[in-house]
Order: sequence, then structure tokens, then C-alpha cells
Amino acid sequence: MPRLFTGIEVPPETGLMLGAFRGGLPGARWVEPSDYHVTLRFIGDVDGGMAEDIAAALAEAKPRPPLTLALDGLASFGGERPHALFARVVPDPDLAELQAEHERILRQLGAEPDTRRFTPHVTLARLKRGAGPDGVAQYLAMQPVFPRLTFTARRVALYSARDSVGGGPYVVEAAYPLDDDPDPLGPA
Repeated sequence: MPRLFTGIEVPPETGLMLGAFRGGLPGARWVEPSDYHVTLRFIGDVDGGMAEDIAAALAEAKPRPPLTLALDGLASFGGERPHALFARVVPDPDLAELQAEHERILRQLGAEPDTRRFTPHVTLARLKRGAGPDGVAQYLAMQPVFPRLTFTARRVALYSARDSVGGGPYVVEAAYPLDDDPDPLGPA
């Protein structure tokens, strides 16, 4: 049974810049830059038939133009027990609409609702207990000013993850282009 999620790929040049933040945090398991992405909807373990249904339903999603996304800083999830270090994605109404559409599609297919608030981000590292809130705070304080990074998302992907600690490597099972001219009839 594949473990699936939908997301937006981070281009290699942006991944290279984010990769500069790797290291210097005890207890961190760093995500490979080639696996950086913005998760839209975690789906979980599904059987092959459901995976095919999901891929087909996503292919019927509303056509959309490419999205320009910006990353504006580093932060962590987990408060007093931090479990992930990430780069924040600046909130964007088009991105939120895309995520909401994925949520609707998956609910229509019978998936349980995702009860977590959508917080767009790129996970850079998963943290073990050893990182602790003080270690993460110190790591963040020692980082240089985060340069605002902007990239254009040209497709959405249906990913699978192998069953392992930390997720990756991730495999693109299907990709759905974000087209500059989503109108199949072309410009008027």
C-alpha cells in the first residue's frame, strides 16, 4: 500500500539555496534537497485501486496557471517539543484555493478530512528529542538573515513515500501541469 500525498515541487535552484541551512542542529535528520516540496494534502496509506482513483480525480482538477511562491524565513513545528524545522511559505490565496480543492477531491473519494490547519512550508529537517526547544532556538538565532526566496510552481505532484523514518525519498507518481494558458480553447 503506497503512502501518498500531494504537493508542489521545489525547483532544484531553490532547493540548493535552502540546502545551505543544512547542518549545525544536533538531533536533526536533514531532508535531501531533491525531496523538498510544499505539501498540499497528506493522504496516507491507500490500496492500489484508491491510488488510481486519486490520480484520476486530480487529473480532473480545475486548470490553473503557474503559482509564484515565496519563502520568507525559518521556523519549527512542535513548540516545547520541536519535531520539524521548515522554511515558511508566504500565505497566498491561490495556493490556499489549490489546497482546498485537493481537500475536497479527497473527501469526495472517501478520505477522512485533514483536521490540521494548512500551514504551507518546506520541511528542511525532522528533529529528534535531542534538538530540544533551546537547541532549535539557538540554531535559528545563529542563522544569517533569511533571503526571501521566490519560485514559480509549474506543476502539482502526487507523491509516494517509502515507509521509513523521515519519509523520503519521495517518488512522483503523477504530475499535473500548471499551465500559463489553462483554457483548452486558447486565448479569445
